[in-house]
Amino acid sequence: MFEERLKSLPEQPGVYLMKNELGEIIYVGKAVNLKNRVKQYFKSSNHPPKVRAMVSNVSDFEYIITNSELEALILECNLIKKYKPKYNILLKDDKQYPYIKVTLNEEYPRVLITRRYERDGAKYFGPYTDTSAVRETINLIRKLFKIRTCRKNLKYGVEVDRPCLNYHINKCLAPCTGKVDPEDYKQFIDDVLRLLQGKYDELIKNLEEKMYLESSRLNFEKAAEYRDQINSIKKIQEKQRIISSYLDDEDVIAFAKDDEGVSFEVFFIRNGKLIGRENFYFDDVDEDALSQFLVQFYEEREFIPKEILLSSELPEINIIESYLSNKKGSKVAIKVPKRGEKSEIVELARKNAFETLKNIRNKLQEEKLKTEFVLHELKRTLNLENLPNRIEAYDISNIQGTDSVGGMVVYENAKPNKKQYRRFKIKTIVGSDDFNSMAEIVERRFSRGLEEIKVLLEEGKNISEGKFSSFPDLILVDGGELQVNAVKRVVNSFGLAIPICGMVKDDRHKTKSLFYEGREIILDKHSYLYRFIASIQEEVHRFAISYHRGLKNKNTLSSVLDDIPNVGKKRKLALLKHFNSIDEIKNASIDKLLEVEGINEKAALSIFNYFHNE
Repeated sequence: MFEERLKSLPEQPGVYLMKNELGEIIYVGKAVNLKNRVKQYFKSSNHPPKVRAMVSNVSDFEYIITNSELEALILECNLIKKYKPKYNILLKDDKQYPYIKVTLNEEYPRVLITRRYERDGAKYFGPYTDTSAVRETINLIRKLFKIRTCRKNLKYGVEVDRPCLNYHINKCLAPCTGKVDPEDYKQFIDDVLRLLQGKYDELIKNLEEKMYLESSRLNFEKAAEYRDQINSIKKIQEKQRIISSYLDDEDVIAFAKDDEGVSFEVFFIRNGKLIGRENFYFDDVDEDALSQFLVQFYEEREFIPKEILLSSELPEINIIESYLSNKKGSKVAIKVPKRGEKSEIVELARKNAFETLKNIRNKLQEEKLKTEFVLHELKRTLNLENLPNRIEAYDISNIQGTDSVGGMVVYENAKPNKKQYRRFKIKTIVGSDDFNSMAEIVERRFSRGLEEIKVLLEEGKNISEGKFSSFPDLILVDGGELQVNAVKRVVNSFGLAIPICGMVKDDRHKTKSLFYEGREIILDKHSYLYRFIASIQEEVHRFAISYHRGLKNKNTLSSVLDDIPNVGKKRKLALLKHFNSIDEIKNASIDKLLEVEGINEKAALSIFNYFHNE
């Protein structure tokens, strides 16, 4: 089903999102290698029942590239909490992942483990998935640097307590005595920060020398300790962008462009964490695409971050900054980072924009092939002379024979063209007579179309410019032999040679078969053709019944208003336009009624009294 898209998946870490036919996200997963992981779902049949059920409901998928498996894990957690997919186990809050906290808000800072990120002036590193590695790193830091571990409130010049055991074994400077210069202590903290920020090459080199020395002395237990310490540092220092000491609340916007359109990728970073993304695609963009996108994107947004990072320069950057700053009520900076961590997160967004653009191209190609296949399959099944590029489908809706209406939907190249949809009130048929009602709306549709064609040709215009002048290659009607024959008589009376096919439902009102040229054609429920016909049948039914319901509500409301004194035709129309239902008018105060165009005090009072029996 996704052969071409699976082949083009990147062999990089990331998160994938599985979607059902309604576009709902039903599963979120992470992968070290997106290509291998996603392919497993569709290539292997050896899955547990739950996975098989999920795969059977997958109609589409998308993915987000990350820089590491760790990034993918944190992003997966955030997306699961956001979308609550049906086939995921809902993870706990991300406080389960530990941070390393350096309490820079204290005169003598500590280094500790916490599971909560707060804005308290401290420095945070993480979150991390390997808790044991975090603890080993904390222990290593305490061995290497003489920093305190107690929770006491310490001040320079104030003796709080006697030095503890750590002082006597040379693991702490004992600032509790009040005699340790904060600047001397700060040197240790600066080294700790350099270590946690990734400046640890020299430290690893020293540890490796000690490890090899102990190994040469056959002291393998001590050598193993150094080996584990080195591994812990490497784990804790894995480069990640999901949380960062340099990123705060920022949006990252990058784009990818080809000859046909442009894809915009927006990363949302809050408190240093990548909490989600959105992507947008536009056809036929001009040189001002980025400026236009920025203005339109933030026009309806309630929250605008204080900093926006872009992947390319913006000529009118000062104007856009001024506009966004005025909208936010505080300074908004737009930057194009050239190096460092911010540049890397922008590059990651740009990489995802290119992937999105590539996927759109693949999906368009896939849709084109699917469209060609289903139309050729329909042509073959019905033995048509021409490919049914334009299909019109008709259905009738009424309740116990009242307020009968008809709906016409149009599919062009196997896609619904809603601009071409038409609806009809049944004028000549009384009661529940679907066959003749269907004949009436088809007769009105083609008589109108032939008149339009005549006028357009006389005026030298293109035939496609009319509302009814484009004729179908195939007509589908909701029903079987009787409906088909009723429509066929009408179409033949105009001298038109258009194939007419019925869409037959089973006892559960689900699509079952096609009726064409006097025979019933049973459809395979697993085929593309069945899905295509079923979607048309559901769409025309939805369109007809929604018109019927709206018309019924309007007529009910209109008939009630007819009985109110001082409410004539114009005022009735104004009320219908202003209020959505009879209950809204009934519950409206006199002041609200006076807001309606054309309603004066006398009419408002009359309406109010009518509904309140006064």
